[in-house]
Amino acid sequence: MRRREFIAMLGGAAVGWPLAARAQQGERMRRIGVLMGLDPGDPWAATYLGALKGGLGALGWVEGQNLRIDVRAAGDLAGLHALAQELLALGPELIVTYTTPAITLIRQAAPDVPVIFVAVSDPIGPGFVQSLARPGGNATGFINFEATMGSKWLELLRDIAPMVKRVAMLFNPATANTGATGGIYLPAMQAGARALGLELIVAPLNDPADIDGAYAALAQSAGGGASVMPSVFTARHRERIVAQAARHRIPTVYPLAHFVEIGGLLSYGIDYVDQFKRAGAYADRILKGAKPNDLPVEQPVKFELTINRNTAAALELSVPLALQVAADRLIE
Repeated sequence: MRRREFIAMLGGAAVGWPLAARAQQGERMRRIGVLMGLDPGDPWAATYLGALKGGLGALGWVEGQNLRIDVRAAGDLAGLHALAQELLALGPELIVTYTTPAITLIRQAAPDVPVIFVAVSDPIGPGFVQSLARPGGNATGFINFEATMGSKWLELLRDIAPMVKRVAMLFNPATANTGATGGIYLPAMQAGARALGLELIVAPLNDPADIDGAYAALAQSAGGGASVMPSVFTARHRERIVAQAARHRIPTVYPLAHFVEIGGLLSYGIDYVDQFKRAGAYADRILKGAKPNDLPVEQPVKFELTINRNTAAALELSVPLALQVAADRLIE
């Protein structure tokens, strides 16, 4: 899908809105922006935006009547940078961001614009907020994963693939919440690996070809596994990651169900749709006069375990009954 088509579909252009529809409400049109670290053609971009609009709509905000939503999305840093500038030039009253690179660009370019972030693991480290309870500035939002998730991913991988002895931690230094050296997830993964008797391999992915190399290296000897970290890069290249895992028969655990739906083995992560709905409630409060500093950063409340039985069978893995019972979704 071309960017122009995406913007038109998701509400990025107001030229099609009848002026009469605006005037009927007897109130001024409010304006918010959305900057998403996803390719514009990614179906999840539309799903997340729909959840945000649903949250706003439940509180009386109707797009085209009392609210305009300008949306921009890109799955690469260069594209995000250009679109952040474009979005800010439209003069939004607040911006909802998805992914750490998206809020980073907005905070750097316009620190005085209120921001509601989704999909940020560590908002304190980069200085987006001072604390979770009292953000202390113009940003607040929703954390996606706690640092301890690293050990949980390893536990799940060992549960479904007990033959795994070595696990590669796959992340992109430029876009990951984890930072250039593994960041907030690395200590938990190191502790988890020690407890489970696993060798942990820190494997940065700087470009798509590194995905192929990482899996080829794991396949050189038996007992290889992988854990994919959440980031703009891994989300954008999820089809390639899943394909390489299948090609080399490497059991892999993922942070989101997106990967499992296209053939990944299993995932454990949050429900972003729920967070975008809640972001709509925060946007409502800011539009009505609240300050981001008045709204505490919220931690995840919904986690989902998704398992692809077909992929498990292809890898000759038996899904333990305990995992089957615990799973929120079993893909056949």
